[in-house]
Formats: sequence, C-alpha cells, structure tokens
Amino acid sequence: MLNYLAQNPFAYLFLALAIGYPLGRVTVKGINLGATAGTLVVSIGIALAASALFGITYDIPGLVEDIFLMLFMYALGMKVGPQFFSGLARGGLDFVVIGLIVVFSNFLIVFFGVKLIDLGPGYAAGIISGSYTVTAVMGVAQSAVSSGAFKIPEGITADMVGANMAAGYAISYVLSSIFIILLIKYLPKMFGHDPVEAAKQAEEEFSGGEDGGALPGTAGASILGFTDKQIRSYLVEHEELAGQSVHDLFKKYPHAAILKVVRGDEVLDAQDNPTIQMGDIIGVMGEYSVLLSGSEKVGNEVAEPRARMVDIEVADIHVGKSDYAGMTLQELGAEIGFGVHLKSMFRAGVAIPHLPKTVVEKGDVLRLAGPSWCVNQAAKALKSVPIVESAYTEISFMSAALVMGFIIGHASLELGGIPFALGTSAGCMLMGILVSWLRTRNPDFGGPTSEGARAFLNDIGLSLFVAVLGAGVGPKIMSSFQGTTVIWIAIIGLLGALVPPFLAWCYGYYIRKMNPIILAGGCAGGRNSTPALNGVQDISGSAISAVAYPVPYALTSAIVLILGYIAMVFS
Repeated sequence: MLNYLAQNPFAYLFLALAIGYPLGRVTVKGINLGATAGTLVVSIGIALAASALFGITYDIPGLVEDIFLMLFMYALGMKVGPQFFSGLARGGLDFVVIGLIVVFSNFLIVFFGVKLIDLGPGYAAGIISGSYTVTAVMGVAQSAVSSGAFKIPEGITADMVGANMAAGYAISYVLSSIFIILLIKYLPKMFGHDPVEAAKQAEEEFSGGEDGGALPGTAGASILGFTDKQIRSYLVEHEELAGQSVHDLFKKYPHAAILKVVRGDEVLDAQDNPTIQMGDIIGVMGEYSVLLSGSEKVGNEVAEPRARMVDIEVADIHVGKSDYAGMTLQELGAEIGFGVHLKSMFRAGVAIPHLPKTVVEKGDVLRLAGPSWCVNQAAKALKSVPIVESAYTEISFMSAALVMGFIIGHASLELGGIPFALGTSAGCMLMGILVSWLRTRNPDFGGPTSEGARAFLNDIGLSLFVAVLGAGVGPKIMSSFQGTTVIWIAIIGLLGALVPPFLAWCYGYYIRKMNPIILAGGCAGGRNSTPALNGVQDISGSAISAVAYPVPYALTSAIVLILGYIAMVFS
C-alpha cells in the first residue's frame, strides 16, 4: 500500500487530508490540532513509516506545493484586503516591532544555544531554517559554504556541514511546525480571552466602526438582511388618487412607492407607469410608520398577495460622474429613489452613516435594495451599473493576479551575495489584498466574492501544501536520530520557535494593549507560519487576524535570510 502511494502521489495527498481533517478535530481537554496540523502529522507519519520500514520515499513535485500555497495566499488576501490598509495605518509600527522581536530573538537563542552546547558547524543555520520554517535559509547558508565565506575547519568536509544543516532543519522544522500552531492558536485563551468575542471586537475596530454590513466586493454584500421597509396592499378608495400616474404620486409621496397595480385579473408593473383608477389594489413599499397611515390616504388595507409579490435584489452602485453627486441623500432619494431603499453607504472602503443630510460624493458606493428594474433605473441615473452577486467564476481575473503576485514576489535584489525578495507566497497574498481593496472602493472591479469559493481555495490550498511538505520532511527525521544531538536540536529548535513569538506577544499584550486576535496574527506573521495563522482563524471564527500578518511576514522573510547567512559564517 505504501508503495502504491509512492507511485500515485494523488492518492497519498488526499489520503493525508481524509485522515488529517478528522484527526485535527479530536479534542483532548479543550485542545485540538486543527485540520492543518492534523494533515501535517498524518503526512509525516505516512512518509516516516514508508521510509523506516521499507525504504520508500515520496517524490512529489515542488510545483504542486507551490500551486496550492499560492492559491491559499491569494484567497487569504481576498478575505482580509478591505481591512489590511486600515490595519496598517492603525498598527503598522507595532507590526514592524513584533517582526523584529521574533526574528532577532530567534537568532540569539539558536546561535548562542548551539555555541553553548558546542554542536558542529552547520547546525545553527539548519535550526534557524527549521525553527523559522523558512527553507530558503538553508540555501543562503549553503551559499556561504560554497563561496568560501565560511572557512571549513580541518577534519570536516562540506558534505558533513550540509548533513548537519539537514539534521538541524528536519527535526526543528517538524517540531516547530506543529507546536507553533498550538502556541499561537491558544495564546488568547491562555491569557483569559474569548477568541470569538475578541475577533468580533477587532472586526468592528478595523471596519471603521460603522455597521454598514459587508463591505463592497466581499462575501455577504448581496444579502438582504433585516429592514424596516415593507410592502403592503391597499384598495384605492380616494378619488383624488384616480387619474394620477405611479411616478406622479411618488413625487408627491417620496417615502412610499407603488410597485404593483392589480386591476381585476390584470397585474400591472409600476415600470410601465400606469395610471391609478378607483377600485385598483396597489402594492406600496415604504417604511412601516408611513404605511400605517395608508388607509387614510388611499383606502382600506386588503389581503392581495399579487400586489405584494415583488422580487427584491441587493446591489452595490458606484457613484460616477453625475449631476446627483453633491446632493444630500434626502434630495437624491426624491429624485431617483423610486422603489429602492438605501441599506448602506461606503466611502473609501469604509461604511459611513447614511442620514438624510449626508452628502453623496463622487466615488461613494451605495447599497440599494429593491426590484431589479428600480435598482437598474437608479444605477443608470448615477452613471453606473448595479453589481450583484452571481455564479460567474473569475478564473481569468484570479490567474492574472497570481501571475503578477508571483512575479513581484520572485523579483529579488542581491546584496553581498544575499538575495532579498518579498517571496512568491507573500506576493500572491498582496495581490489578493489589492484586488479586494480595489473592490471595496469601486465594485465595478468585480462583484461580491463568493465566500464558498474563497473558503474552498483557502482550505484546500493550505491543506495540500502541508501534505506535500510532510511527504518531503518525514524521511529525513530518521537519519538525524543519533546520540544526544537530536535531543539538543529538538530543545534549541523548540526554544527558537516558541520563545520569540511569546516575547512578541508580551510586547503587544502588556505594552501596546493590542487586541489579542490581531496580536496573534502579527505573531504568526513574525514567525512566518501560515498554518499558525490558520489556527487563529479557526478558533476565532474570523479571518481578521490576517490583517496583522503581511507586514511582519514580509519583514522577517528578508531579515531571517541575513541572520541565517551570518549564523553560518560565524559558526
């Protein structure tokens, strides 16, 4: 069976997911691994068993790992994009400090720990690479050996140094990959906070504080939700209404719109602007308080479902160059508000109060609800098009963004033989952030994101990434178990992996008084641990923690390479 899995990587990967997901949900005294760590443990276990028992190794192309990691990072960026820039403005310096605390304390713990125990050359760089889960450190350290920057002592070969690096990397990588998820995931609970409540508070803070519903271009933007608007039916019994058109009546009574006219067996739509006759039954939409007085102005309320059967849709409309820009909402409603009501109003990606005297400016996004023809009519007047949720899949749009993100992240600058690059995964995440951010400013860049599609990319991308990772790391563990060296590698590796983010947590929690979920996301970014970030999102039921992830992630991705190079040169 193990040999079959080696010949068919597809079966290997999805078997790891099939077992890892339920394993991650197993809870012991309130603690569980989570789907990501569960998948990683299963993947390593299968690879380790195959290598130890039968000498079978799993060779899964690195392209598979890259593809699914990029998909995950893009999906994650799409989720947090609207809050990212407000998060950067609110806590940008703190995120930088968190990253610096993590990366430099990791170096100090590992470098001087290896010196104290007197492990051989190469171990420090390998443990930094593994405890930080940044494989690129191994490449930088190896370049220090091959270039001669590191002087190889007598009696030791370059291959022996490489073996030491591999041993330090493999053991510390596996242990830190698992335990960093558990640490960061449960830090808020350890300090007495309800992760779900803390996440809700953070979402309110980073959304601008105004409850305007989901931001444009995000999941939930097209949900009707609750409203005080109703549709009720009345029998026309007042003669002064007869002979007037539906639109004429709206100009007189802008707080109530006639949407349907039932005349015997005939049902007339207000789009055709019919003239009201005595005995008609009209379906009127408006605020409850306005409709209560309908019998006084129209006639008795009657039970006529045909007058009240109106399909309502929700759409985001970007206010373009229009004569209506500069009007108050009250004035705008009287001009173009027939049959629609304003659910939310957004400016520069932030929900703002929509009061009668609020002035509409060019570039605002109005969320209107009403019959589709009424919404289209309002959008046309505003020189825009209504953006509604659809089943359209934006494969081309996503692919172009991923290409750009990969190119941006792949571009590197070399200084002193050390390559500096943002990283392809961070590049793809930033493109996801940019795309979703643009949508919050102008929904014409794309309709509301399907949360189902985004969540699928998020989960399948990360899970398959760690499954491929486990297949490659598993066999290397056995070759590293020699004497007490493995114990010291494990100890130093765990200290280097767990103590730095804990120190950063203490800084953010005690000194800066940061929201615990935002802080946990920053610690995950400082530690370059995407699975840890996913663990925080799982326990909090929110993606808001990712607001704090990109800044420390990008910063430490470059600095850890420099420190890994230094650790090798001076080992």
